[in-house]
Amino acid sequence: MSAVIEKPKKKYKHMVGKDPYEVALEDYDLTQRELFQSDTVCGFFDRMRKEDPVHYCKDSKFGPYWSVTKFNDIMEVEGNPEVYSSEPSISIMDPLGDSEMSMFIARDEPVHGQQRKTVQGSVAPKNLANMESLIRERAGKILDELPIGETFNWVDKVSIELTGQMLATLFDFPFEERRKLTYWSDVVTAVPGPQSIVSSYDETQTILKTELVPAFFKLWTERVNQPPQFDLISMLAHGEETKNMATERPMEYLGNLILLIVGGNDTTRNSISGSVLFLNENPDQYQMLRDNPELVTKFVPEVIRYQTPLTHMRRTATQDTVLNGKQIKKGDKVIMWYLSGNRDEDVIDRPYEFIIDRDRPRHHLSFGFGIHRCMGNRLAEMQLRVVWEEILKRFERVELVEQPKRTYSNFIRGYVEMPVKLHAK
Repeated sequence: MSAVIEKPKKKYKHMVGKDPYEVALEDYDLTQRELFQSDTVCGFFDRMRKEDPVHYCKDSKFGPYWSVTKFNDIMEVEGNPEVYSSEPSISIMDPLGDSEMSMFIARDEPVHGQQRKTVQGSVAPKNLANMESLIRERAGKILDELPIGETFNWVDKVSIELTGQMLATLFDFPFEERRKLTYWSDVVTAVPGPQSIVSSYDETQTILKTELVPAFFKLWTERVNQPPQFDLISMLAHGEETKNMATERPMEYLGNLILLIVGGNDTTRNSISGSVLFLNENPDQYQMLRDNPELVTKFVPEVIRYQTPLTHMRRTATQDTVLNGKQIKKGDKVIMWYLSGNRDEDVIDRPYEFIIDRDRPRHHLSFGFGIHRCMGNRLAEMQLRVVWEEILKRFERVELVEQPKRTYSNFIRGYVEMPVKLHAK
């Protein structure tokens, strides 16, 4: 969320554009963002799962790290938080000292559980049931305002708009300013550069300090002086473990808000976009969905598996340990590649096929596992289900006009642009 340690540029692009077997296995570095932007990384994961499923990279922009690529090995890491810590970061990047904003996903017990429990109620089953009609109404309005027969960017008009509206509702954020939430999420996750929305990590910090900080401290002041409500800020302001967070631990407050903004934005947004791509790539599955709209409940988790909106999560070893025969040392970075685990043919039948009527569609790693399993997983599924129920009522087809432009990131697996054309029923 702040400036991060990234080594000076060297010749790290040696894997881009190459066949996985052209590169020596000991030289594999799966953090190269170009591999994800070009959607060519999975061939390298395939080889690693076969030949070296727990792989050590001795040198990268982010220092040395272990790659865990098999489904069951990832589950073992996730299931042992005492051995594999979420502190100090859940991404490959290291924070720079005290400047990093603390967030409960990057904390261990008991802090993680206490803070998570405070906001968990916002996505409890009863609240989700109450939200569904609102999501359906908003999704319908967004879809009804789309042009028929004209090319437009699905990411902007549908995916971002729907998730932005939902985030504004969860935070009780001024509805007319909801695009700020999407913008701040993009700023936090952006890799600085000439093609990026930020030119440097310093600019990221400046935007957060001058825009996000004042906005959310104003909302905290309002909520702490009002009776408890069901929005996330009110829950933090009135929660027993978090009620003094904004005044006593302001960076922790902001870190948790950023976590909730990014978590609420990226998973759903990129799955909504990915669903359109996958149906266009698999017209037989699209026809099956049109013929059997009730399959949407299996279609949704298959989209989330196939998309895998977050490619990885990081843990740090708290002690010397052994994972699948490899000696992990205390302090080592351990990267769980969810994208690879979701393509593991030993656990998932025909993992490279998009199959909307799978028997066990929720058997995937996209939401993590164990104590850090995504808090909003059911909300994400509900949004995707509702939007597709409404799409199927209105349109014969959402046609992909040209290949999408993908996000430049090794963490967020998403889309920047997806030109589509709608065909009315």
